[in-house]
Amino acid sequence: MSFLEHFNQVDWDELKIAINSKTEKDVEHALTVPRLSHDQFLALISPAAEPYLEQIAQKSMELTRQRFGNTIQLYLPLYLSNKCTNICTYCGFSLDNKIRRKTLSMSELEAETTAIKSMGFDHILLVTGEAQGTVGIDYFKEAVKKLKPHFSHITMEVQPLEQHEYKELMELGLDAVLVYQETYHRTTYAEHHLRGSKMDFDYRLETADRLGKAGIDKIGIGALIGLEDWRTDAAMVALHLDYLEKIYWKTRYSLSFPRLRPCEGEFQPVSEISDRQLVQLICAYRLFKPEAELSLSTRESASFRDNVLPLGITTMSAFSKTQPGGYAENTQTALEQFVIDDNRRPEVVAAVIKAKGLEAVWKDWDQSYSH
Repeated sequence: MSFLEHFNQVDWDELKIAINSKTEKDVEHALTVPRLSHDQFLALISPAAEPYLEQIAQKSMELTRQRFGNTIQLYLPLYLSNKCTNICTYCGFSLDNKIRRKTLSMSELEAETTAIKSMGFDHILLVTGEAQGTVGIDYFKEAVKKLKPHFSHITMEVQPLEQHEYKELMELGLDAVLVYQETYHRTTYAEHHLRGSKMDFDYRLETADRLGKAGIDKIGIGALIGLEDWRTDAAMVALHLDYLEKIYWKTRYSLSFPRLRPCEGEFQPVSEISDRQLVQLICAYRLFKPEAELSLSTRESASFRDNVLPLGITTMSAFSKTQPGGYAENTQTALEQFVIDDNRRPEVVAAVIKAKGLEAVWKDWDQSYSH
C-alpha cells in the first residue's frame, strides 16, 4: 500500500471542477468548523473564498500561535552540488543549461560550515542536483557524518532514495527530508521532465512512503507553483498530506509553497498566483492542518515575507545562496539554481521577526534530546 494507489483513483479534472464550484456558503461553513475536511479545504482555496481572506488569515494566525507559540524557526540551505543528469524545463541546474558545475569537496564543505556557523544557524537544508554517480548515497553519508557534530538539525532535499538508504542516513544524524512532486498532474509532469531519473513520476510520488516506513522524524512535501493549475495541485498536496498523517502518524510534516523564480533557461510559469492568493493558500493549509510546519523561502520578496510571517508561517530561510560554495566564497552566481528575491542578512530578518512580536529560533533542539 502506498499513496500511489490512492492517487490513481483521483480524477484531476473532477477535482478542479469541485474547487471552482464552491460557493460563498461553502466558504462560510468551512470557517465555522473546528477541523476541516478535505472538501472544506477546497472551499478555502477556491475563487469563492478570495473575499474572505481577512477572516481566513485571522483564524490562521490564531491557530498558529496556539500550536507553535510566538516562534519562527530559521534555517539555511547548503548547496552541495549543482551537477544534474536530469533535464527539467524550469530548473537552472538542468543538464541542458550551460552553467559551470561544481560539487563541494569535504574541505570545501568544512569552509561552508564555518561560514554558516558564523551567522548563527544551527538548522541546515542540504540540497543537490540529481547526479547519482557524483552525489549518491556514499557522498551523502560522508557529508552528513561530517556536518552532524556542527548542526543540531539536518534536512535533505536531494534525489529520491531507497528506504534502506534513508535509514543509513538517519543513523548518521539525518533528521528530515523534503521531496516535492513539482506537479501532481501526470501529463504536465511528463512535459517538464524530459530526461533522467526524475522522469519516473510514480517512484518520486512514493518517496514519502519510503521515508515514512524508514521512520524519519519529519517529511516535507509540496508542489512547484506555476507548472499547473495551482489550486488543483494544492488540493493534491492536501490529499497526500492527509494520507501520510494517517499512515505514518509518528512523523512530523512540513509544507512549502515554492513559486517559480527566474533561472537559466528562462522558463515562464503557466499558472500565475498573486500575492493575495498565495496568502490564501498558506492560511487555508493552516486551517486544514494546524500541526503542520509551514515554510517560506527566500524565493519570495522581503515585503511579502515580512507581511505573511505572522499569519501561519513557522519556518523561514534567510540569506540563502543557491550555488555550491556560496557562503564561503560569496561569488559564482553563474552556478545558482534560481534567482533569490529576499537577499537580507540573517540578523536583519531576525530583527524583523522580533519587530513583529515573534522570536527567531536558530536551534531546533538539543542533540541530547534526539537520542
